[in-house]
Amino acid sequence: MFQQVPMVEIDGMKLVQTRAILSYIATKYNLYGKDMKERALIDMYAEGVADLGEMIMHLPLCPPDQKDAKTSQIKESITNRYLPAFEKVLKGHGQDYLVGNKLSRADIHLVELLYYVEELDPSLLANFPLLKALKTRVSNLPAVKKFLQPGSQRKPPMDEKNLEEAKKIFRMQ
Repeated sequence: MFQQVPMVEIDGMKLVQTRAILSYIATKYNLYGKDMKERALIDMYAEGVADLGEMIMHLPLCPPDQKDAKTSQIKESITNRYLPAFEKVLKGHGQDYLVGNKLSRADIHLVELLYYVEELDPSLLANFPLLKALKTRVSNLPAVKKFLQPGSQRKPPMDEKNLEEAKKIFRMQ
């Protein structure tokens, strides 16, 4: 529709725009809550995950002379702002998942983010036992476990060509 990717062909439709695709798939596979309140919470948590994820994803594009300061700032946000908020949600209701004690797209997004956090610095999760348990729980689901196996296409390699393309895209925005 907008001559862009990602584009997913599903159920006879060609969907573009990441959030639209994720919402459709989450609804189709019952990962989007049972009612409007649960969907609002799922959206809220997913947007928080996206905010932090965007910070981490922009880190490779940071000028070398600013990278250490930016990394420190991101680590501070991770340990003092984002992860405590998600840990508090899990602790507050004493359930296994963020919303409705049932796996949702928010849990999947959060676990993906936790993998990125660990790649940045494995010690950052040390003080968040409920998040570590969530990561283990979701990672051990059969479909997720298969996806995480060596050789999976979890993320493209960031070689010089990909990095230069990413820099061009972000300069255009």
